[in-house]
Amino acid sequence: MTSRTADILLTATAPAIWGSTYIVTTELLPANYPLTVALLRALPAGLLLLLIVRQLPGRAWWGRIFLLGALNFSILWAMLFLAAYRLPGGVAATITSVQPLLVVFLASAFLGSPVRALSVGAAIVGIGGVALLVLTPNAALDAIGIAAAIAAAVSMAFGTVLSRRWQPPVSALTFTAWQLTAGGLLLLPVALLLEPPLPALTAQNWIGFGWLGLVGAALTYIVWFRGVARLEPSAIAPLAFLSPVTAVILGWALLGQTLSAWQVTGIVIVIASIWLSQRRAQPVVRAVPPARQAG
Repeated sequence: MTSRTADILLTATAPAIWGSTYIVTTELLPANYPLTVALLRALPAGLLLLLIVRQLPGRAWWGRIFLLGALNFSILWAMLFLAAYRLPGGVAATITSVQPLLVVFLASAFLGSPVRALSVGAAIVGIGGVALLVLTPNAALDAIGIAAAIAAAVSMAFGTVLSRRWQPPVSALTFTAWQLTAGGLLLLPVALLLEPPLPALTAQNWIGFGWLGLVGAALTYIVWFRGVARLEPSAIAPLAFLSPVTAVILGWALLGQTLSAWQVTGIVIVIASIWLSQRRAQPVVRAVPPARQAG
């Protein structure tokens, strides 16, 4: 196994784990607290990682870190939860799956990466696979939900590309700590203003928040930002298709949901699109400087 293949496989574990967010949220967390859930997923994890790294951004990086924190966490998670409440999960997942296609063109604009026909084709095939995987004939549409899903896709696409463009001279652990903390701080006043206090938390609630914060945020985003630093955007973005695949498989395995022939076909198409997207992706020279004190 080449080092590049290992990087791809390791990075792929992050979106695969993110696919557990839906089942954890619906089964273990209080209902109808999208902003508060996003806040408690980001801020505690970010502060914990900051305690570990004990390093703050240098003055020149504060603006970039808060913008990245907003794109990768604040806006993304708030819009994802809003879309989930306003749309059937299949519609929301299909709309947000346009993110890898957006990344291809944003990477060209911001990073000078070539727009390859194979990358565009792989992204379109992946969107079709997600649609087969999660859409149902009676899926309802809602204008606000659709707008939120589009905003989530755009936010993640910009966050992925700019995280590659702006690589601070620190480790992926430190970069994750900064962004999670910034994203959580941006969510704090909004959640306090727009949502009521949480009810008394149960043991299940604590388990759910622990999973989403420690594993679904801190651990997976360290892996994800490591991949962003090592792989070109057209290779890393299609890995996000793994999230709906994991969500459907978990629903079938743990909740007894049906898995139709069309959904199995969708899984195969999604995996094929991810494989196809890697065929023409060129290895990126690992020129990210080693970690050093930046604050």
